[in-house]
Amino acid sequence: MQKILTLKPTFLDTSDRLDIYLSKKIPEISRSRIKKLIDSGKVLLNSLPAKAGQRLRHSDTIFVTIPEPETLQAAPENIPLDIIYEDRWIVVVNKPAGMVVHSGAGNTGRTLASALLYHCRDLSGIGGVLRPGIVHRLDKDTSGVIAAAKNDKAHLSLAGQFKGHTVVKKYIALVWGVIRDDEGVIDKPIGRHITDRKKMSIRAKKGRSAVTYYRVLKRFNHSTLIEVKIKTGRTHQIRVHLAAIHHPVMGDNVYGYKKVPVSLSAGVRSAISRLKRQALHAALLGFVHPETNSYIEFASPLPEDISSVIKALEEYSIA
Repeated sequence: MQKILTLKPTFLDTSDRLDIYLSKKIPEISRSRIKKLIDSGKVLLNSLPAKAGQRLRHSDTIFVTIPEPETLQAAPENIPLDIIYEDRWIVVVNKPAGMVVHSGAGNTGRTLASALLYHCRDLSGIGGVLRPGIVHRLDKDTSGVIAAAKNDKAHLSLAGQFKGHTVVKKYIALVWGVIRDDEGVIDKPIGRHITDRKKMSIRAKKGRSAVTYYRVLKRFNHSTLIEVKIKTGRTHQIRVHLAAIHHPVMGDNVYGYKKVPVSLSAGVRSAISRLKRQALHAALLGFVHPETNSYIEFASPLPEDISSVIKALEEYSIA
């Protein structure tokens, strides 16, 4: 069902752009969707079609029509999967970088959910039509271990473990800069970025608790290889937290550096240029099996693109 909102700016909102005002007042809607609503005539300013850049006055009245979301559904697709483990309760997959976990607006195909639907045919329905069987997620450009439930009992069990923070999750990350301490904890709330709704931030108005542990595995001249464990599972948590301590994940163009130091060797720069995503890999996932009640772990080796950068860094450090 569509919603119609009526908003009246206050004196504090005077001179705000309409699109910025709406993004503050309707934080659950992205800036891009707000722009689409304005461009399609779904936003009226004093009963007239509005423009994104219009400045507001305290006497204005804004009407926003929010249409009912489109019904999307994951459809089975014959996409190859690297299956680590499978039984009649769960399936554990080594997800490649570049694969989206489940469908969403603007992305309805070639997802892990679609591939699992084709392979399993019997995924849990609790996740809904968009994400059948999906209990947790990895970012599109994060590779590694991910599990899905094949029936509702398994789904409830795994979801409860994730919610209770009892699942063991270990990641390997290659970050910029040399981390001095051998290990550390980052305890900073994470929420939606104040101005860029596609990003997360530790400076959000309504951040949720987020805790990340890291341990140094190896130091290089300009970077550090670390193991990361997360107690919580907020969106982009590892990437946001590491950027917050000024050690962003290598290859992360959203929260990290966009330029490679010119002081690095040609071999290292070449290896990094072939890294088309953030150097973050979900290396291990451990949880209690929903049927046997036994603790089980699944591991995934580092993919070639990250391994080749590490090898180049090692050679450069020795030279």
